[in-house]
Amino acid sequence: MATIGRATVRDADPAVLYRILRLRTQVFVHEQRIVDEEEIDGRDLEDTTTLFWTEENGEVLATLRLLQDDLPAHVGRVATAQQARGRGLAADLVRAALEHAGTDVAISAQAYLEGWYGRLGFVRTGENYLEAGIDHVPMLFTRP
Repeated sequence: MATIGRATVRDADPAVLYRILRLRTQVFVHEQRIVDEEEIDGRDLEDTTTLFWTEENGEVLATLRLLQDDLPAHVGRVATAQQARGRGLAADLVRAALEHAGTDVAISAQAYLEGWYGRLGFVRTGENYLEAGIDHVPMLFTRP
């Protein structure tokens, strides 16, 4: 059974933090070939950043981070291990982050995921743009 974890870097178990960073590197660097942008960018260390992850049998299967240094808050670094895709793990994490944020939340979504984020309550707020060589769209979840 998969469980959702949440912590700041300061409070995260070092082994879990390692598995989160390994998954992000696997998805963003190795799989998506994002090499022109620094994956480990220092934002994880901020006191206002919360990491979320789904863990099963000691393995991190999905992760994201919530930046709350400014309004709206921002969800980013959403990643799911290949073998765990299609199980709804990332959607559960996004919902957990939205609940934790308690405010409006923005995302720079990869354009092909616009419909997926739309089903979670996000709406497009602008035109498509390139980020790290990948088509993105700005979206916002407005707190009811």
